[in-house]
Amino acid sequence: MADGLIALIVLGTRDELLLFAATGFALGGLDDLLVDLIWLVRRGWRRVFVYSRFPRASADTLPPPRHDGTVAVFVPAWREHEVIGDMLRNALASWAEQKAVIYVGCYPNDAETAAAVVSLGDARVRLVQCVRHGPTTKADCLNAIYAAMSADEAEWGHRYKAVLLHDAEDMVHPDELTVCNTLIERFALIQLPVLPFQTAGSPWISGHYLDEFAEAHSRDMVVREAIGASLPSAGVGCAIRRMALATIAHDRDGRPFSDDSLTEDYELGLRLGDLGASAAFVRIREKGGQGLVATRAHFPDTLRAAVRQKARWTIGIALAGWDRMGWHGNWLESWMRLRDRRAPFAAMLLLAGYAALVLTALLWAMGTGLHAPGPALGALLLLNAALLLWRLIIRGLCVWRHYGWRQGLLSLPRMVISNIIAMMAARKAVFGYVQMLRDGHVRWDKTEHRSPLDGAK
Repeated sequence: MADGLIALIVLGTRDELLLFAATGFALGGLDDLLVDLIWLVRRGWRRVFVYSRFPRASADTLPPPRHDGTVAVFVPAWREHEVIGDMLRNALASWAEQKAVIYVGCYPNDAETAAAVVSLGDARVRLVQCVRHGPTTKADCLNAIYAAMSADEAEWGHRYKAVLLHDAEDMVHPDELTVCNTLIERFALIQLPVLPFQTAGSPWISGHYLDEFAEAHSRDMVVREAIGASLPSAGVGCAIRRMALATIAHDRDGRPFSDDSLTEDYELGLRLGDLGASAAFVRIREKGGQGLVATRAHFPDTLRAAVRQKARWTIGIALAGWDRMGWHGNWLESWMRLRDRRAPFAAMLLLAGYAALVLTALLWAMGTGLHAPGPALGALLLLNAALLLWRLIIRGLCVWRHYGWRQGLLSLPRMVISNIIAMMAARKAVFGYVQMLRDGHVRWDKTEHRSPLDGAK
């Protein structure tokens, strides 16, 4: 009798969790399907009506810029002495024939990073010392760099053409400045794709970043641009027209980056969109027409580091971002912002779904059978199965496109790893956001970085 009662309770709980998870998954899956359809229609249209008449552009077929100018490259750094030297040497070599000045922001209590920058002895690299001891926030460091650049402009009597954002662990592309110099004359913001390195020894944790960026920077950003929604900056490989950045700085007391934000890059893109500034996500072939002009970097290769990074993104975009950026623009803009902010709810759905699987296994172990759900719930589960299969196919194709068929196949089981990290990150984000509200300030919870020359593939 008691066993039967327990089985009924477990069964009822399982079905409630299934209904909640299945309904949420269906809504999210249909949302993703709509994005997929827009993306596929756009690709088909361009292939039939554009590329059949005009060749695909590459870095060496772009027209020369109408106006000559120098690009200021912003690199915020906190305890990056182990990687900043390799990053800067690679950038200087890659852009040897280009007009660029690299501003590296350091802190008074980080002498090792400053020493690594100074040791290069290159006039194209400018060390900027922040006023406060670190870590403050990445945005605070960027604002210090902006102030130093503005002081240089006042002294020299001319302004830079654009500001290009990079991190201390990035491997820049040799054609990046060529693309930015030409297209920044048409757009206030240009975002190039980000392609994580395949990190040896971490095919699952680090590998899941391959899947997510391959899909986001093949599909999501393309669709955002196509429907006229604002483009969030990825914080690296992102160029902003100098006058556009000056406009934001003028409205924010000379500090264009939000000091109290954990995702100042994301917010910058949305603020430019709110101002009606034009933006473009640029997928363009490098000179010779081979690979993409893109930023490469290592991403976290341990569970703890990945959860920390994803938690920071969730706080900045989904939690604090809701309060800070609100809902602006038309329904298409609101749709994209809703997609940005669904991570905590998606984690709840994942938790409910996995809990339902555990309870189903428990029912089986109790000898009561699987207890198939009712016809309505069963139909909903079949819909979810079809949407999941479609999602796996699209993700696999995106990864295959950038990393080959082996990584494309690995992306299928890696979705489980992505889900686990998402759930852990959401939990950490909620507690972190509550703590942030209680303390009233944020700090740079940075990721430990690897040199871009370390085992790059």
